[in-house]
Amino acid sequence: MKAARRGIGVLTVAAVVAGLTGAAPGTAGGADTAEGGRAGSPAKSPVATGYGGAVSSVDADASAAGIEVLKRGGTAADAAVATAAALGVTEPYSAGVGGGGYFVYYDAHSRKVHTIDGREKAPLSADEKLFTEDGKPIPFDEAVTSGLGVGTPGTAATWEKALDAYGSQSLAKVLQPATRLAREGFTVDETFREQTADNEDRFRDFPATADLFLPGGELPKVGSTLRNRDLARTYDLLARKGTKALYHGKLARDIVRTVREPAVAEGADREVRPGDLRAKDLAAYETRSQKPTRTAYRGLDVYGMAPSSSGGTSVAEALNILEQSDLGAMSEKEYLHRYLEASRIAFADRGRWVGDPTQEDVPTRGLTSQRFADSRACLIDDDEALSSPVAPGDPRHPRACDRGDADQAAPTTYEGENTTHLTVSDRWGNVAAYTLTIEQTGGSGMAVPGRGFLLNNELTDFSFTPATPGVYDPNLPGPGKRPRSSMSPTIVLKHGQPVLALGSPGGATIITTVLQTLTNHLDRGMPLVDAIAAPRASQRNAEQTEAEPALMDSKVRHRLEKLGHSFEETAEIGAATGVQRLRDGRWRAAAETQRRGGGSARVVHPTHG
Repeated sequence: MKAARRGIGVLTVAAVVAGLTGAAPGTAGGADTAEGGRAGSPAKSPVATGYGGAVSSVDADASAAGIEVLKRGGTAADAAVATAAALGVTEPYSAGVGGGGYFVYYDAHSRKVHTIDGREKAPLSADEKLFTEDGKPIPFDEAVTSGLGVGTPGTAATWEKALDAYGSQSLAKVLQPATRLAREGFTVDETFREQTADNEDRFRDFPATADLFLPGGELPKVGSTLRNRDLARTYDLLARKGTKALYHGKLARDIVRTVREPAVAEGADREVRPGDLRAKDLAAYETRSQKPTRTAYRGLDVYGMAPSSSGGTSVAEALNILEQSDLGAMSEKEYLHRYLEASRIAFADRGRWVGDPTQEDVPTRGLTSQRFADSRACLIDDDEALSSPVAPGDPRHPRACDRGDADQAAPTTYEGENTTHLTVSDRWGNVAAYTLTIEQTGGSGMAVPGRGFLLNNELTDFSFTPATPGVYDPNLPGPGKRPRSSMSPTIVLKHGQPVLALGSPGGATIITTVLQTLTNHLDRGMPLVDAIAAPRASQRNAEQTEAEPALMDSKVRHRLEKLGHSFEETAEIGAATGVQRLRDGRWRAAAETQRRGGGSARVVHPTHG
């Protein structure tokens, strides 16, 4: 038992100074369905308050897995891994051991925030021409459903690192709830069926994938039980041999074979490009431990994920730009205008400067500095919206009112939007914010035969060619390089103690979702669950701002259009989860009320109020 890492007793006084309160508003070879089986998934609730720790995720079974581990004495790290493993069962199109992610952790004993970069990596043979043919980028959909887009998975290595550093229980023990869930099955809901239907055509092209998710050749029915015995056996293997089993040996060879020799159904119209992932890529994979990003905001310390993610730098820069604005006193129009413009500017700088810091010179300290933000904040005009693409500034040499070089302006490239996020706290005050992914909904579409999980298509997050011809792009592919990400697991402290933690899926919209939720809560005074539920808009240095229907139908949209903003409607943006520490020492977990069918917030010992 790693009691020293639990921070026992540290938070007995911490609750007095920490937190902001708010009112609660298969077959043996794969998966199979059955009308009977388990009694069904636990009930979902978007908010829960109580003691002993909290878990918030998009899925009720996954949150229940985390709570089970907390109840038997696990730390936030133990519960985060348990929750993530369960999401690999119930949210297999968003996450799993075939993908990667970022883990941000507050250790109550040291009162410090740590991070683990478990991002997928390009093969060691990759170069900047990875996605080009005859000098031109290949069609995006051909890269999505291919071995070419598969990066070396980092999720299993992240679990091992998190448990070794901050856990008190073995991998075998924390995998027990997810293994049981995979073997016994979970109840198919409307979201799962819809996501399966959206992928049906390409899933049918891969026999191993169809066997898993189209049992009997049909879409799974809502209310049926879906089992994944292959994944249960994979989890059993990891429990016995550790995560090294995924990077060495037969499982590693199965992954490499799936990427290099895609098994396509006879008669399929799709021609699937192979990738060049090799056994040596898996054997060489390591997570990266690095300092988090940090910025001060309204007397709080906001910590995030440093590059290769652009989440921490972009959220920090936007907050720093907004620091001088009294957002709480503004009208809705004034607030949204400022928020959208700060996002636009932060994305302009992200595109020019953020890549994998092991292969690019990324000025992280400059991007998160108040001085640089102040040099960019002057671009915001309260009477007129900026025109995109905005040119990037230079965080290495900030100058007064830095408008950048117009010739260096570049649009934001596309990122797959289907990821998942979980947030966990424990009785000792440790907190985990963990975002993980396989990229697109359904990743590459290729399941590893007999193993029960899909492989990512994360390398499509690279720029195939420079976003603007002739302008330097730090996100081109390279050997062993991590593609840039927007994942933004975030932890907020006050006087060294946790106030809240949150994150979201959503590709590049993750950054704006986290930023808007933070400002809704910290500046606009919304309870966390309401800040999460509020209508969203996402400006990413583009001509048009994506906006959800509730905002598109509101009067404030027309007021913003008079300032020059242009909007494009999208059904939903992100699916955030968070936890916060209340002044009386309780934890509050919060999740979506509607998006992705609503989230699941749970605490170990519930209380009312």
